[in-house]
Amino acid sequence: MSSFRRDRITKPIFRWARKAMPGLSQTEREALNAGEVWWDAELFSGNPDWSKLLAVAPPELTAEEQKFLHGPCRELCEMLDDWAINHTDGDLSPAVWDFMRRQRFFGMIIPKSHGGLGFSAFAHSEVVRRLSLVSLPAAVTVMVPNSLGPGELLHLFGTKAQKDHWLPRLADGRELPAFGLTSDEAGSDAASMLDHGVVCRGDWQGKEVLGIRLNWSKRYITLAPVCTLLGLAFKLEDPEGLLGDEAEPGITCALVPTDLPGVEVGRRHIPSGTMFQNGPTTGTDVFIPVENIIGGPDYAGKGWLMLMSALAAGRGVSLPSLACAATTLAAHSSGAYARVREQFGLPLAKFEGIQEPLARLAANAYAVEAARHLTCAGLDEGRALSVISALMKYSATELMRASIDDAMDIHAGKAVIDGPMNYLSPNYRAVPIGITVEGANIVTRSLMVFGQGAIRAHPHLLDEILALEEGQEDAALSAFDTHFWRHVGHSLRTIGRSLGRAITRSAVAPAPRGAARAAPFYRELSRWSAAYALTADLAFLSIGGGLKRMEMLSGRMADILSELYITLAVLKRWHDQGQPDADFDLVAYNARRSFARIGQLLDEVIANFPSRPAALFLRMATMPRAVARGPSDALTTRCAALISEPGPVRDALSADLTVPGQHPGILALNDAYTRTIATDPLRRRLRELKMTPDAALEAGLLSPDEKGRLDELATAVGKVIAVDDFTPAQIAALFPGAKKAKATRSGSPKEAAE
Repeated sequence: MSSFRRDRITKPIFRWARKAMPGLSQTEREALNAGEVWWDAELFSGNPDWSKLLAVAPPELTAEEQKFLHGPCRELCEMLDDWAINHTDGDLSPAVWDFMRRQRFFGMIIPKSHGGLGFSAFAHSEVVRRLSLVSLPAAVTVMVPNSLGPGELLHLFGTKAQKDHWLPRLADGRELPAFGLTSDEAGSDAASMLDHGVVCRGDWQGKEVLGIRLNWSKRYITLAPVCTLLGLAFKLEDPEGLLGDEAEPGITCALVPTDLPGVEVGRRHIPSGTMFQNGPTTGTDVFIPVENIIGGPDYAGKGWLMLMSALAAGRGVSLPSLACAATTLAAHSSGAYARVREQFGLPLAKFEGIQEPLARLAANAYAVEAARHLTCAGLDEGRALSVISALMKYSATELMRASIDDAMDIHAGKAVIDGPMNYLSPNYRAVPIGITVEGANIVTRSLMVFGQGAIRAHPHLLDEILALEEGQEDAALSAFDTHFWRHVGHSLRTIGRSLGRAITRSAVAPAPRGAARAAPFYRELSRWSAAYALTADLAFLSIGGGLKRMEMLSGRMADILSELYITLAVLKRWHDQGQPDADFDLVAYNARRSFARIGQLLDEVIANFPSRPAALFLRMATMPRAVARGPSDALTTRCAALISEPGPVRDALSADLTVPGQHPGILALNDAYTRTIATDPLRRRLRELKMTPDAALEAGLLSPDEKGRLDELATAVGKVIAVDDFTPAQIAALFPGAKKAKATRSGSPKEAAE
C-alpha cells in the first residue's frame, strides 16, 4: 500500500513540487540551519501545549548578578551625565571608560574561566535595561561587546588557543572589540558584500606564514573608532587552493588587530545625535595569518552560519532590553506628568483624550517586559532562538517607537525643548537606531520572521524541502512521501481545529489548568494559532516559492506571529507573578488589542491571497471577522489610571526609576508626583472651600505647615513643567560657530574676524 501511494499518488506531487519550489541558496540554507525553534514551533503547530509554556522556569538573577546590579551597575548610573555625553563631551568620560573596564562590563557574557563575569542572558538584559534608563550611549557601549562581536563568536566557535588568548583580554578591557559586518555596498543584504580576503603567503612577525590579504570598507560599526580588536566579516577567496579545494569558500569571520598596517579606524558617525562611538573602518592590503580566522582554518567559509547563530544575543537580548527601558520610561514619566500637570483645572490624566495613549503606554510596557522575560528564559535554557530573536527585535523596537511617540504627545512642548532636564528627547532621537540596527525592521518583518519562521517552525515543511533537494531521486521520493502525508494529516487536523474554534468563538479551544480569569484568552489564542497554521499551509500550497516575493503578505503574517508571541508572553508573566488582580486589566487590554489586530491582519491576508478559491476556503475556515472588538473605553480608563495613580502596578513599573543615579528630569518629576499625591486631600479641601491657599491660611482653615507643603508642591511642579533655555554664551559653547554667525548678522567686522 505504501509503495502504491508513493508511486501513484505522491510521485506526481513530488515532480510538481520540485518544479514549483525554488532551491535554497547557500545563504538561506545556512540561515535555516542556524539556531533552533521553540514557541514559534508551538504556534505554527496550530495547537500549542500551554502546559509547556507554564512549565518554563521564569528567569532569575543569581545572588552574584543581583550584587552587580545593586553595586557597580548602580554606581555607573550615578557617574553618567547624558546631556554632557551627547552635547558637550561627545563621548563617555575617561572615568566612565575606566570604571567599565575595571568592573568588566565588557565581559558579562564571557565565562568566568576566561576572566569574564559569566552572566546569564537575563542578567545581561537587566544591565543593559538599567543603563538605558539613564544614558543610551553608555548602554550601547556595554551591549555591543556582549552581543554580536568577537567575544560572542570566540565563545561559541573559537579555538582553545584563541579563547585562552583573547577572551581574558576582552573581559578586562585590555582589548576593546568591534565587529565589521555592514559594507558600503551591502546593508541588509550582507551576502552581497564586496569586502574580500585572498589566501596567500606573507610576513607575520618576521616569519613567512599562510595568511589572508584583506581589503574592506565598512560603516555604521559601533566602537570602531576606539576598538583595538576588529571582528571582520568578508568573502574569502583561495584561487591557489592553499586551504583546500574550494576557490571561493565564502563569507568568513576573522580577528584583525587594529594596529596592523593598512587598518584605518578613528573617524566617527553621529547616530541621530546619540554620541556612542560609531564609525567607518577600512583596510587596505592588511595581512593576517589564517589562524586569525575565528574557529581556525576549518571555519573558512562558515561566517554566515556563525553570524546567524550569534545574532540571537543582539536581537533577543540587547535591543529588546533597550526597548524595554524606553517603554518603561515613557509609561512612568507620562503617567506622572499627566497627574502633575493640570489644564482647565484638571490633571491631564483625567482627560479621556490623554487616557487613550496612557493606556497604550501601560500595556506596551507590560507587554515588552513580559516578552523580554520569556525570551531570556528560553535563551538561558541554552536555546539559540533565531526566529524568536528576530521577532523580538522587530516587535519590541516597534512598541518602543509607538510608546515614545505617545509620550511625546502627552508631554507636548515639554518634550520638544531640548536641554539637560529633557528625559524624553534622547529616546526620541535614538528610536531610529533601534529600528535600523541588527537587521532593519522592514527587512526583518517582510523577509525573516515569517519567511524563515514558516520553514523552520512548521512541523513538516523543512523536511519536505530538504527531501525535494535530495540528489538521489528514489531516496528523495521516499522521504518526501513520508513527510508529505504527515503534513496532510497535520493540515486536516488544523482545518478541523480552526473551523471548530471559529464557529464556537473559541469555546472548544484548550486552556491550561489553573488559568483562572485568563482562560478565555488562552482559548482565543489557541483559536488564532490554528487559523494562522492553516493560513501558512495554504499559502505555501497555493503560492509556493512565489511567497518569497509577496513581502506585504509575508509582513502581515509576521505581524500575526508577533502578536501571538507577545500575547502568550503576557499570559505567562501574569501566571508567573501569581496572577495578581492589580495586573489583570493590563493582561486583558493586551489580549483584546492583539486579538482585534490579528483578526484584521488575517482578513487582509485573505483579501490579498492570489488564489481566490483558497481565499474563500480560508475565510470560511478561519472567520477572521468573527472577533471581539479591542479594549473598551472603560478598560482603557482603568489601564490609564494604573500608571497615573499610586498602586502596585506603578510601583513595579517605577522600581528602577526611583533609585539614585536617574536622569535629573526624572528625579524632579518623581519629587513633584510624590508631593502631588501627598497633598491631594489639601487641594481637594481648597476646591470645596473655593479658596486660594493664602485666603485659607488667613481664615485659619489651613495651617502654616499645610500652606508650606502646598508652596513646596508649587515649586516642584514649576520645576517639572519648566523647559530649558540657554544664554548666548551657553549657546556659543554648544555651537562654536554661533558667535561668528551672530557677528555676521550684526555686521560687526571685528566680531566676525574674531
